[in-house]
Amino acid sequence: MKLVTQILLHVVCYMLRKNMPDKKTASIADKDVEVNKTIAALSYAWILCLVPLLTKRGSKFAQFHAKQGLVLFIVEIIASLVFWFPVFGQLLMLALVVVSVMGIIKALNGEWWEVPYIYEWSKKINL
Repeated sequence: MKLVTQILLHVVCYMLRKNMPDKKTASIADKDVEVNKTIAALSYAWILCLVPLLTKRGSKFAQFHAKQGLVLFIVEIIASLVFWFPVFGQLLMLALVVVSVMGIIKALNGEWWEVPYIYEWSKKINL
């Protein structure tokens, strides 16, 4: 099981590095990013994605991360049904937790990180 977990982590890291589009790093002068990066980090903490989605409507940075967090939350709910399958479900949940932690770190660093596959779905959300 330990070997499978290590392999999964390597695959997830490789996938994120390979499929990561050109990231837009926010400058320190960008006030929207500086003011809202803490609340944008909440976007990747399951149901808390609704906090920036509903309270920070004027912030493009918070909305960008909140929409990705909402899609990730929906995927996590669906994955929780698969969680009961012994190895596959647990590895899937581990991968989703890794992506969530990476999203929190990227948001706290003020980066416009486009999560692979998740970002494409989040662009379709118009709230």
